[in-house]
Amino acid sequence: MRLTDRLPYQAIVDRPRLILPNNARLAVWVILNVEEWGIERPMPRTVLPPPMGVPLLPDVPNWSWHEYGMRSGFWRQHQALTSRGIPTTLAINGNVCNSYPRVAGAGLEAGWEFMGHGFVQGPMHKLEDQRGAIHAAMDSIEAFSGTRPRSWESPGLTETSETLDLLREAGVEYLADWVVDDLPQAIATPHGTITTVPYSVETNDITVYALQGHRSDEFLRRGTDQFDRLYAEGAQNARVMAISIHPYITGVPHRIRYLEELLDYIGGHEGVAWMTASEIGDWYTAEMARIPA
Repeated sequence: MRLTDRLPYQAIVDRPRLILPNNARLAVWVILNVEEWGIERPMPRTVLPPPMGVPLLPDVPNWSWHEYGMRSGFWRQHQALTSRGIPTTLAINGNVCNSYPRVAGAGLEAGWEFMGHGFVQGPMHKLEDQRGAIHAAMDSIEAFSGTRPRSWESPGLTETSETLDLLREAGVEYLADWVVDDLPQAIATPHGTITTVPYSVETNDITVYALQGHRSDEFLRRGTDQFDRLYAEGAQNARVMAISIHPYITGVPHRIRYLEELLDYIGGHEGVAWMTASEIGDWYTAEMARIPA
């Protein structure tokens, strides 16, 4: 079976009527991605091109760009989210629990959901032992947090034809990789069902700033436009909106206010359910069980 055949086409206008908690129109989830970039390896993403076009290792400026986020940017985002009481999904490289225990500990203390995000930052298709890396990530997070992750976001949303089955085998129930809809969808695997949770490649600070190079206020404008339309559509049927952030991108001084303003704009509306990945997955599973086949 082709990989795409495992995700049958569903028109959103044909989806059954789903009811969010407290009859909300829209579920909003915030994904804060914390990652480990090894200074001895080429950086997954760069902000400063190499002198004369010749890459150097160690890549001190680009590694430091990310490291700034873990030392400073994360704490601005942490304050923005905890001061507003927003449930947060911490997409975390498993080894961050070892290399940045202060960051992982802050997420644990805040009661955030830990979502698997690889062991160290790098694409899934470059792994020599994908199963081993998945289990290493899951085991590290479980050892640190006391809870095995139920949700997963692959680094860069990368997968191979085996990834879905390996993730479900490792205990993952909910997956952010498949950015195909504004509602979840179940995918069958030999180890049971894995369910997509609507994620975003566009209300994502990597895309807005690191790839498209927009002004600092674009994240707010795009986020409010996304919210307004989904909120309006939510009057007819539930919708899910994702806000994906990274400490070295929206955690910097010239951008943090626009994240804060977006959170306040959304929070100023009635009928919004702030949820985490597994809360959305559990809600969807329960709703589909309620609806006659």
